[in-house]
Amino acid sequence: MAYTFDEPRIGMLQINQIDAGVTPPNQSTLIPTPPNKLGSVVRAFDPTFGEGEFIMLTGVASNIVGSVVVWDGTTYAPTLAATTQFQGRPIAVSMAANTATTTFSWYQIGGTAVAAKGTARIQPKVAIGVSTTGLIGNVNSGIQILGARSANAATVLTATTTVNIVLDRPHLQGRIT
Repeated sequence: MAYTFDEPRIGMLQINQIDAGVTPPNQSTLIPTPPNKLGSVVRAFDPTFGEGEFIMLTGVASNIVGSVVVWDGTTYAPTLAATTQFQGRPIAVSMAANTATTTFSWYQIGGTAVAAKGTARIQPKVAIGVSTTGLIGNVNSGIQILGARSANAATVLTATTTVNIVLDRPHLQGRIT
C-alpha cells in the first residue's frame, strides 16, 4: 500500500511510518512531531485501494500491520480489539507495527483496508467481526463490527492471514435490546 495525502501536507508522517515524537521545551509530555497531531484525521489515496481515511493514535503492545484496535476518544490510546460484548467503541486498522505506547502512527478508519485475520474462512462481501483479540473473523463467532464488511471477491481460506475490508468509521457492536 502506497498511500499519498490528498491535501497538501508538508512534513506529515507517511501513512505506513512510526513517529518517535518530541518533547516540547519546558514540558514532560511526548507529542507527535509537528505538524502531526494526536487524533488528527487525514485523507490519502492508494492506486489499488482508492481513497482512505486515517487517524493518528499512539502505539499498542503486540500490534502488527493490520491489527484491529479500539481507541479512546480522549487519550487516543488504542488497545487490541477484544471479543468482550457490549463495547460500542470505535475501531481502526493499524497501518504500521507500532508497539510502543510512546510513539505515534496512522490507523485506518475509512476506505478499503487490509486487516489481519484469524483462522476463520471469510465469505465474500459479508459482515465481519472480531473473533480473536486484534484479528478479523466471522461475525457469527465474534463481536460484530458495525460500519465494516469484507471486500473480498472470493472466499478467503483459513490459512490466509489478511482480508480486505471496507470501513466507514466502524465501531464494535454495543448492547442489543
